[in-house]
Amino acid sequence: MSDPSHRIATADDIPAIAALMDRAIAALQHDFLTPEQVAASRLSMGLDTQLIEDGTYFVVIANDRLAGCGGWSFRATLYGGNHSVSLRDGTVLDPAIDAARIRAMYTDPDFTRRGIGRMILRICENAARDAGFARAEMMATLAGEPLYRACGYDVIERVDKMNGSGVPVPGVRMGKVL
Repeated sequence: MSDPSHRIATADDIPAIAALMDRAIAALQHDFLTPEQVAASRLSMGLDTQLIEDGTYFVVIANDRLAGCGGWSFRATLYGGNHSVSLRDGTVLDPAIDAARIRAMYTDPDFTRRGIGRMILRICENAARDAGFARAEMMATLAGEPLYRACGYDVIERVDKMNGSGVPVPGVRMGKVL
């Protein structure tokens, strides 16, 4: 694999990001969720374009391909894509008392176990720290939990997200001191 590079995502990246997210959800969740839970998870997973508008979403390129993406936010929304209207809260967080949000982390299935997720996470943590945040939180999938634990995140709580489908999808709210 060529050395991966990263940059801030733009609106032009949205189709490629959406395709990567779709592949990642389908391929990387099946060891942790039932097929019904994978389908239900799509109701709360996906891209929140507010992150792109805020300039806090990144893409990683390797071998001339989109290998991963992820972001952080200074807004209150913990997780959810554009279609997850009930989960969205655009309130601006106070870095002195609130935790930054790590959001929408995805690695292309062809690039897993190559440091892409760690790279994105490090970029997001550094950017949040530079913006004055001392802590970060996220809503992790069960598939992502091992990576986040290895990167120093602790479990805050385990939840079953209902997403309006009637099928509970397990999630893990995690946090870390930056």
